[in-house]
Amino acid sequence: MPQFPPIPTWDSLHPLVIHFPIVLLLLSPLFILISAVLSPPKGRPYMTGALIILLLGTISLFVASATGQAAAKLADRGGPVDAILAAHEDLAFETEIVFSALSVVLVGMVVLPRIFCYPDTRLTTTFLPLAFLVLCSAGILFVVNTAHEGGRLVHEFGVHAMVPAGSGQSHPLPAARDHSAQMAKEK
Repeated sequence: MPQFPPIPTWDSLHPLVIHFPIVLLLLSPLFILISAVLSPPKGRPYMTGALIILLLGTISLFVASATGQAAAKLADRGGPVDAILAAHEDLAFETEIVFSALSVVLVGMVVLPRIFCYPDTRLTTTFLPLAFLVLCSAGILFVVNTAHEGGRLVHEFGVHAMVPAGSGQSHPLPAARDHSAQMAKEK
């Protein structure tokens, strides 16, 4: 009989929530591009969708960062893991700043013309969104680099979250590759 899996603790949620900001923050520019290509009345819903997706991605970025900080307190440390974990944390913080700023800019681009009843022009419906995509590409680089460093922690060094077992105790997830055991075999 199917059952719900055990509810993870806050410090083990990071692997479950980290993919939401990655997907949402990479999806929003696609909607902006579609909006810029379409004629103004047809593109408006896509721009609104892009704003909602970007805001959800930015909020989920903060949740993922908070769960990552909690998980990092439990991680086995030492050697190169410390340096990569520090780089991952720094990149995550910088990504939060970049996407917070991008969210404010996009809110201004979408909401202010509606508040002031500014008519749709090629400047506001095509050129500004395309210029925003250039800024957004810098944010995408932050997301990709942050994800890469997190992936290295998991797949190269075997850092993993602790998940609750049925008995209420925490057991580690099996690592994709136990780096310390492999290093011992190579020596």
